[in-house]
Amino acid sequence: MFGLMMDTPLLISSIMRHAEKLYGDTEIVSITHDHPRHRYNYQDAFQRVRRLANVFKQLDITFGDVIGTLAWNDFRHFEIYYATACSGVVCHTVNPRLFAEQIRYIVNHAEDKWLFTDPLFVPLLEELQAQLPHIKGYVILSDEEHMPTSTLPNVHCYESLLQQQSEEFDWPEFDERTASALCYTSGTTGNPKGVVYNHRATLLHSYALVMPNALNLSSRDCLLSVVPMFHVNAWGTPYAAPMVGTKIVLPGPRMADGQTLTDLMNEEQVNVSAGVPTIWQALLNYLRESGRTLDTLKRVIVGGAACPLSIMETFEQHGVYVHAAWGMTEMSPLGSINTMDQDPCELPRSVYNELRLKAGRAVFGVDMKIVSDDDQELPWDGKAFGTLKVRGPWITNRYFKHDASALDDNGWFDTGDVATISADGYMQITDRAKDVIKSGGEWISSIDLENAATGHPKVAQAAVIGVPHPKWTERPLLIIVKKDTTLSKEEILAWLDGKVAKWWIPEDAVFVESLPITATGKISKKDLRDQFEDYPK
Repeated sequence: MFGLMMDTPLLISSIMRHAEKLYGDTEIVSITHDHPRHRYNYQDAFQRVRRLANVFKQLDITFGDVIGTLAWNDFRHFEIYYATACSGVVCHTVNPRLFAEQIRYIVNHAEDKWLFTDPLFVPLLEELQAQLPHIKGYVILSDEEHMPTSTLPNVHCYESLLQQQSEEFDWPEFDERTASALCYTSGTTGNPKGVVYNHRATLLHSYALVMPNALNLSSRDCLLSVVPMFHVNAWGTPYAAPMVGTKIVLPGPRMADGQTLTDLMNEEQVNVSAGVPTIWQALLNYLRESGRTLDTLKRVIVGGAACPLSIMETFEQHGVYVHAAWGMTEMSPLGSINTMDQDPCELPRSVYNELRLKAGRAVFGVDMKIVSDDDQELPWDGKAFGTLKVRGPWITNRYFKHDASALDDNGWFDTGDVATISADGYMQITDRAKDVIKSGGEWISSIDLENAATGHPKVAQAAVIGVPHPKWTERPLLIIVKKDTTLSKEEILAWLDGKVAKWWIPEDAVFVESLPITATGKISKKDLRDQFEDYPK
C-alpha cells in the first residue's frame, strides 16, 4: 500500500516562490565591476529572474540546453542560477581559475550553447572562441555603460537584454530528477569530470544545509558566501539561504581581499560565513596587519581542505567559532560538519583541539563507512583507518557522458579519502589516498603533520609530501612558507617532537616562497611532487 500524499515534485522553483512570498524584503548585497556595493532584495531578484527566463526564449535557449557561466559571486550570477534551473535549462558553472586548455575542454564537453561571462574573462574567451564550436553567442554580465570592447561574435549586454523583457513568466513543472546544474572536478589527474546535479538532490541538500547540526541558517542570519559560485554551487548556499530567508552578501571579484571581506562583514552585519582555508588565512593576515576586528561575525565554516588549528585559534581571538566541514563536488558537496556537542569548558584543551579538527559527523542523508584494501568494512573506533565510501540522495552515481558507473558493486561511492571514524561518529580525514605516505609498511598522515607544523608561530603555510627512501620506501618531506625569516630547519623539526608520533617526524624541511594552489584554492600536492621529484639530489 502506498501513502496518500501529494506527489508534488521537489523543484528549485519552489525555493524561489517561497522566498519571494515570505522573505521578499530580505537583502542580497554584492560587489561587481560596475557596482561598488549593489543592493536589492529577494523580490527584486526574482522579478529579474523572470525577465532572464524570457531572455532565454529570445536567445533560443530551450529545455535541456546547457549554458555556461564564467562569473564571480554576485547578484547576476545568482539570477542565472535560478533562471536556468527553474526553466529546465542546465547551468554549467565554469571555474575561470582553470587552465585555458581545461576551460576549452569542459565548455566543449558540456556542449554549452551560450556563455554568460564577467567582463574580466572576455580576453580569455577571445583567445578560445575559435575552439568553441558549440557556442552560439556571449552575454556580458554588465550594463551598457561598462561594456568592454570585444572581438567575440554575437555579443549581448546582460542588462540591455533584461530591460527588453517582461517580468511575467510561468514556471514549468517537470520531473524532479531533471538536471539543474553541472560542475566539473578540478582535474588534477586527467581531464576534469562533470557532475550533474538535479532538482531533487538540490532541495534535499538544501534542507540538510540549513539544519542546526549543519550551517544552522535562518531568517535571522546574514551569510557572506566566500565559496565560489563557479564551483559546487557555492556549497549549495544560493539555494539554502533563500529557503529560510537568510540575507546574502556576495564579494564578487574581491573574495580573496582581506579588507573587502572585513568591510562587508562589519558593515553588512555578517554573522556566518563559509570558505576554504587559503581565503581565511588572507583575511586573518589582513586583520593582524591592520589591527581591525570583526564586529558581528560569529561562525565560519571551513571546507575544501583541512583547516589548520592556527586558523581556528586566531579566529577564536576575534570571537569567531570555526566549524570544520567535509564534502566533494560529487556530493553536492556536503558530507559532514563538526558542530561539537561537547562543552569546550568541560574538556582539556588538547582534547578539545583534537576533536574540533575532525571533519565532524555525517549529516542526515549521507551514509559513510571506511573499508580496508580488500573492501572489508572497518570498525568505528577512532583507530582503524581506511578508504572512505559514501552513499546518499545527493551523491553522484555516474559522471557526465561516462558509460561506467561511479559506484562499487554495492552502490557506494569511493571518495578517494583515507579516514578514521570514532565510536560516536566523528570522521577525520587522514589523507587523500594518493597523498598518504607509506613508510616502512605504515601510513603517515600528511594532514596531521601539516596541522602540527602550522601551529608554529613562525610558519605561514606548510605542506607535506612523500619522497622516496632507500630503506623505508617513503619518508615525509616538510615544505614551509615562513612567517618569520629566523625560522630554521632544526627549530621546526624540534617543534614537531611530542606533537606527532616520533617516527612520523621528517628528516628534512625545506623553505619556499609560496606553495602552488589549485583552481579551487587547495595546496597542489601534485605540483609539489613534480617540483621535488629529484629530491634528494
